[in-house]
Amino acid sequence: MTHGGPGPERTGRIPVGEDRWLLVAVAGVLAFVAMLDMNIVNVALADIADGLQVSTATAQWAVLGYQLPVVALLLPVGRWLDGMGLRSAVLVAICGFGLCSALAAAAPWAAWLIAARLMQGAFGAVLFVLMPVLAIRSVRPELRGRAMSVPATLGPLGAVTGPAVGGLLLDHLGWRSVFLVKIPFCVLALVVAWRAMPRDGGLRTPDRRSVADALLVATGTAILLLALTLAPDGPAWLLLALAAVPPLWWWLRGPGGRPVAGVLRTVGLFRAHGAVLTLAAGFAAMHYVVALHLQRDDGFSATATGLTVLAFPLGMGLAGPLGGRLADLPQALGSARAGGTPIGARPVAVAGAALTAVGLLLLIPLGDGWSPLDVAWRLALAGLGMGLNGGPTQALVMGTAPPDRIATVGSTVQLARSLGFTLGPALATAAWGLTSGDRAGLALAATAACLAVPLLALPGRRPAHVPDKTAGTAPASHN
Repeated sequence: MTHGGPGPERTGRIPVGEDRWLLVAVAGVLAFVAMLDMNIVNVALADIADGLQVSTATAQWAVLGYQLPVVALLLPVGRWLDGMGLRSAVLVAICGFGLCSALAAAAPWAAWLIAARLMQGAFGAVLFVLMPVLAIRSVRPELRGRAMSVPATLGPLGAVTGPAVGGLLLDHLGWRSVFLVKIPFCVLALVVAWRAMPRDGGLRTPDRRSVADALLVATGTAILLLALTLAPDGPAWLLLALAAVPPLWWWLRGPGGRPVAGVLRTVGLFRAHGAVLTLAAGFAAMHYVVALHLQRDDGFSATATGLTVLAFPLGMGLAGPLGGRLADLPQALGSARAGGTPIGARPVAVAGAALTAVGLLLLIPLGDGWSPLDVAWRLALAGLGMGLNGGPTQALVMGTAPPDRIATVGSTVQLARSLGFTLGPALATAAWGLTSGDRAGLALAATAACLAVPLLALPGRRPAHVPDKTAGTAPASHN
């Protein structure tokens, strides 16, 4: 299919008074479902192995088969989607994702399941890129903070609640239900998107150069992700990680990678991406270490552990909408009628990162004498910080992206977050093994969160003017 003609819908221009919050809600639902799928299958691996009569190592590909294409295809998908019709991409991605969920649930043997999960991961990569693009293009610039807080909050909530939801389904309905549970969400998002999104340009077939670039970056990122998953087994993962360098270097120096690096360099977003990665790594490392400590060292039941760590997503869910509103709030109430300057995404994002760092620092002395309440209020504090940070950081990054590269920037920030989620537990496990204690893993998590504060507080080098053609043009300095 070819591009549709130029028009306000294809460029994302939102007329005053026509903010489409239903589409922002769709972006949030898609973020929740896509992140839910990253973790919900983990708890069902033993049952999948028994049900399909395969080894646990083979069943593990029900997880890796989804995660690998999601991470490996983010950058190629972002480049491919730039300038294309948003509606067509959203509808195809939702349909493909839901269909692959049904195919995975119906798998009669392991090869079928792995193939379905690989295809679902490819569609998942498209969804990950589309979430922030859909949210930011559905509202005016002055409402970006609130819009971006929806997928930025619901996505991590899906990741955190995945194991709990998976456990409940597994106990009552069997392993196939962990794949079927996402289908109603997909149907709902599909119906809303079909009715609410205006028709626009279609999708185009990637050319040979794009396919070659996709193979290079997919190979490099897949090798890197595999290396990170093997990190707890010993130092051999470093050799595998080095094997990821050549394909990524060739891509970065070629016609596919240079525009991506150029965009990030031009609009000064390298530091913001670093903050996204370090915060995700700190969050993932903390969640992994705390849950393991409560069950293995303190003897908590799975239920008690789940209820304790639930404090983090509860804090995040409460603070997420607040972070977006604060970023969009005029600095002086009297200036609101005159269209006063918003507080801006950067100060709120920095405050959220700092609060997260404080919560994780307070967790470092975690010991055997702590009650669930001692752990829960610290997790809640860190969760409040992550909630404040998520939407403003997304608005900061996506609001600064050039309009013809918005999908590319969406893919880079999602890649940074995905690598952080994978890197955190791997590094925490390595630190735990070197010191024979969980405090090293928690110290690493807190250090990662602390690094995000200066990365967000110090803006990168910016050009004199970065035009924003997506809607009404909001000055870049507001962020």
